Amino acid sequence: MSRKPTAFVVASWALVVLWACFIFFMSSNTDTGLDHDLGPLSYLFQELKALQAHVLGPDADVVSSFAHFCEYTLFGALLANALRCHMPLRRACLVGIACASLYGASDEFHQLFVPGRMCDPIDWLVDTAGGSLGSGLAYLLLGRRAKTASPEEGRSAETRMAR
Repeated sequence: MSRKPTAFVVASWALVVLWACFIFFMSSNTDTGLDHDLGPLSYLFQELKALQAHVLGPDADVVSSFAHFCEYTLFGALLANALRCHMPLRRACLVGIACASLYGASDEFHQLFVPGRMCDPIDWLVDTAGGSLGSGLAYLLLGRRAKTASPEEGRSAETRMAR
């Protein structure tokens, strides 16, 4: 594990916090808020719901689960990336999954207090699956990147660590 520049660490954690705030913001909206009050996000939501109704029927609700999965896939990847600044990549990815899952549980609890929303254990499982995928993708991509680093970069990092 090489030391990351302070700016990289700060930027990595800032992205985690910003994305967590986005998830919280989206969970704070009722269905009517998602339908009308969020500009391009409302347009996308309406289009996806129309497609869902056309393909799966009017009673289907996969858009919500798909949104949860996508939000938490990115969240898991961001967490793994930020955590690798402080621990080995494998542990960072496992801790990232746990953190995404815990945040998903807190998000579902938060939705108990939002009119028109509910706490759904299935959404929590979808959040955890998304976080796991994101963290797993981060493991594959960041692990591959570390292996393809040039030997000179590795030696210079070893030299810095030895000092």
